[in-house]
Amino acid sequence: MYVLLACLALLVAACAASPSSTPAPPTGSAPLLPSPISGPTPSPAPSATPTGTAGPVSLALKPVAGGLSAPLYVADPGDAPGRLYVVEQGGRIMLVQDGSVRSTPFLDISDRVLAGGERGLLSAAFAPDYAGSGRFFVNYTDLEGDTVIGLYTRGADGAAADPSSAHPVLEIEQPASNHNGGLVLFGPDGYLYVGMGDGGGGGAENAQRTGTLLGKMLRLDVSGDGYAIPPDNPFVADPAVRDEIWALGLRNPWRFSFDRETGDLWIGDVGAGTWEEIDFQAASSRGGENYGWPRMEGPDCNAGGCETAGYVVPVAAYHHGEGDCTVVGGYVYRGDAIPELHGTYLFADYCSGRLWGLDAAGARSRTARPVLLLETGITVSSFGEDRDGELYLTDLSGGRVYQVVRAP
Repeated sequence: MYVLLACLALLVAACAASPSSTPAPPTGSAPLLPSPISGPTPSPAPSATPTGTAGPVSLALKPVAGGLSAPLYVADPGDAPGRLYVVEQGGRIMLVQDGSVRSTPFLDISDRVLAGGERGLLSAAFAPDYAGSGRFFVNYTDLEGDTVIGLYTRGADGAAADPSSAHPVLEIEQPASNHNGGLVLFGPDGYLYVGMGDGGGGGAENAQRTGTLLGKMLRLDVSGDGYAIPPDNPFVADPAVRDEIWALGLRNPWRFSFDRETGDLWIGDVGAGTWEEIDFQAASSRGGENYGWPRMEGPDCNAGGCETAGYVVPVAAYHHGEGDCTVVGGYVYRGDAIPELHGTYLFADYCSGRLWGLDAAGARSRTARPVLLLETGITVSSFGEDRDGELYLTDLSGGRVYQVVRAP
């Protein structure tokens, strides 16, 4: 299976460069998320706005910001109209205001981030009360190669974080350089969700081992300085299972999201040699789902067969082929600009740059199949969602942020 982040090994130097520098595209090794195998090179960034008509509406990508260095994530905490925060792998968060990238980083922790491959500053989650509290959380790889979930606070002027406010919330030892997961995201319940990969390096069984946080979805109460266990986490009464665990059996959940209308959880879990999958958890769930890795990959059993009882099969999966290699989970579209997309879950593939749509209601009943919406021609590393429910894509090798829009 491909790993979006495999190409990130090519970006170590680029991540330390100025905002105007753009990393070179990968040249035939692998992608940026899970772990590397040989494969096709993603198409170069288009010279014109790409459009597509394969789905229910003709879509295009509208350039929003450029000159970024290995952008991996976009967030909108709703603190100011027209403002986006873009996470760069090398250790910076850049503030974009009305399409202009401010020259001074909002946060720069590049001196404490190990970047390259699947490592780096991987995401940021702004507290639901960020406008008042100024609190936000980051997921990064420290200089020892381990995962750190850290707390920071916005500075007095609001345009930059206070570097002295750094406070480690959770540190997780990583046995290898790949399968780090990477996303921190607040759920509609106000708790912080953390996607953790299985640790790579042949550690697939970590996804089923209940004494480790690797290969899991974590759910934490971060309302204080550190973290507490939400009392309704599914395994708090089981001494054999870590209390932080919300779900297990994940290989590398690079990107996941909550439907802002229903509260449902959608997980793009990066596959191994054959399948990429989309996993689903209803808002009514009390947690505890086991998504099957490494017993299952996509809809199939691994290693010659398995007992599937007790595992949650994906609501969608696609087979490697024609340049596809690594799923990048997106969002259920709830914006107003493209009514035809309302209720459609959008996701992409890093290597091919294809953007798909999946009817969310149909997927919940397992009656829907993905529809190709757009051949983007970019190296999609992540999605983002703004305050209005409009969606964005980050282009890793092109150093750009695009908005998904209706085609002209």
